[in-house]
Amino acid sequence: MTDLILGSAVFFLIHAVVAGTAVRFRIIDAIGLKIYVPIFAIGSLGGLWWMSTSYNAVREAGVTMLWNAWPWGDWLTAILMLPALLLVVVGLMTKSPTAMEQGKLLEEGDAVTGILRVTRHPFLIGVALWAATHMITNGDLESLIFFGTFLIVVLNGMRNIDRKRLRIHGDAWTKFEDKTSVMPFVAIAQGRNSFNMSEIGLVKPLLGLVVYLALAWSHGMIFGPPTILFAGM
Repeated sequence: MTDLILGSAVFFLIHAVVAGTAVRFRIIDAIGLKIYVPIFAIGSLGGLWWMSTSYNAVREAGVTMLWNAWPWGDWLTAILMLPALLLVVVGLMTKSPTAMEQGKLLEEGDAVTGILRVTRHPFLIGVALWAATHMITNGDLESLIFFGTFLIVVLNGMRNIDRKRLRIHGDAWTKFEDKTSVMPFVAIAQGRNSFNMSEIGLVKPLLGLVVYLALAWSHGMIFGPPTILFAGM
């Protein structure tokens, strides 16, 4: 449990302090962006590996239940993971001013296209949905620490990205922000933009569906417990 707590703390601090504050700009000024990016990536992957291996080890030794697992929790997870992975995959395949080194899109015309009409942070919202779903339906202390860390990191990350983009791009970011929302479909519901499936296309969602089915099928082999969709196979 100590390793899980320490690994989670390191992962959180790397993102909340190093990437989420003015410390990031000071480090970049000192060593340059080309050096900062791989060092940050290695640190993030190291923290993620520490968290994951510690989480698996603790769960193999036995979990500490905080609340009873819901009888329909497996189905809830299976249902919510589909939009989560669609947001992750489509978000990763979409150019966005919220992504690293893509802020220039704000200066090149209307950047509110595709999945960004739904949420300006599709990848992070997908991760947040994944983390919250597993944290709630698992119901154990170890999952609360592991998935809760991811949830805090991505929620804080979205706030930090918005703040940094405003600092760098000013009015251009404000115009983008005014036409988008963090929570999916809020900006559309408020009439600040409109949904346009043609901008997303079919390839990206289909790839997201393939990833969803592949992970659902292989979950038992990779992560331990099988998903309800492929239980008994």
